[in-house]
Amino acid sequence: MTIKIYALSVLRSGPAHGYELKSRIRRPSIAPVNNNSLYPALKQLERDGAVTKSVEQQEGRPARNVYAITETGRGMLHDLVSTLPRELASDDEEFLLRVSFFDELPVSSRLGVLGVRRQIVEHALAQVQGLLAEVPRDPALPWRRRAQEQLVDRLTQELRWLDDLRNEAERS
Repeated sequence: MTIKIYALSVLRSGPAHGYELKSRIRRPSIAPVNNNSLYPALKQLERDGAVTKSVEQQEGRPARNVYAITETGRGMLHDLVSTLPRELASDDEEFLLRVSFFDELPVSSRLGVLGVRRQIVEHALAQVQGLLAEVPRDPALPWRRRAQEQLVDRLTQELRWLDDLRNEAERS
């Protein structure tokens, strides 16, 4: 779903052809946008009426498709960033992308996104703490314990951060 959000977000600032769109999408992840994800997403967005496609002729070069967002696309973008489906809530990029739109969302939507993410993080923390309790302090397995302790630290830190975001969202 992130690629659709990125594409619609970039198109809000004006029409773009595929290569331009691909180069303007800035992901907070290691994986760059590739043609195998961008063009199928654009086709789906076009079928859904979220974008239009026009052909732009170029002298001495092949024609290129130019995409523009529609009012339906603007509404779709808002809907996509306003909620975080539970099945996507464990994906850091899906979550952080929605947080990046919080300035455009009402408090209720912000709190909904944060609440779903909190449930996922709390569940993961409980699982790891359970595993950690089961792993004896076996000198032969120090790395397993260290890895699990690191994960507990990360999840605990994220819960604190989620609390900070919630407090800030409630004040805005």
